[in-house]
Amino acid sequence: MSKAKPPGGTLETFPSPAPQRDFLVRIEAPEFTCVCPKTGHPDFANMILEYVPEKRCLELKAWKLYIHAWRNVGIFHEAVTNRIADDLVAALSPRWLRLTGAFHAHGGITTSVIIEHGKRPQSITA
Repeated sequence: MSKAKPPGGTLETFPSPAPQRDFLVRIEAPEFTCVCPKTGHPDFANMILEYVPEKRCLELKAWKLYIHAWRNVGIFHEAVTNRIADDLVAALSPRWLRLTGAFHAHGGITTSVIIEHGKRPQSITA
């Protein structure tokens, strides 16, 4: 297994069961939390990961532990979403990846941070 180290967690991968084929993996983590670096209040988000594997797939228990490792980290929405995307790209080397950080209302404002890496295969339409 290959590993990339975030604060307090490890992203583990396993070999793709069909490296010859484009297929979409979509994973939602609706219980993501980090901390606002200005106020110290918790920020909640649904992290939506979509990717087309090249040779590696993300192991889900490690993803859950990685996501929970951000719980007490003071970081802006844009920064945490970019950091997570960088860690995923480093661990997976995917053909294509999109990470959406859909942050819940906080003070009446919602934020979505969307990051894409690579070129989405034309065969993937969902």
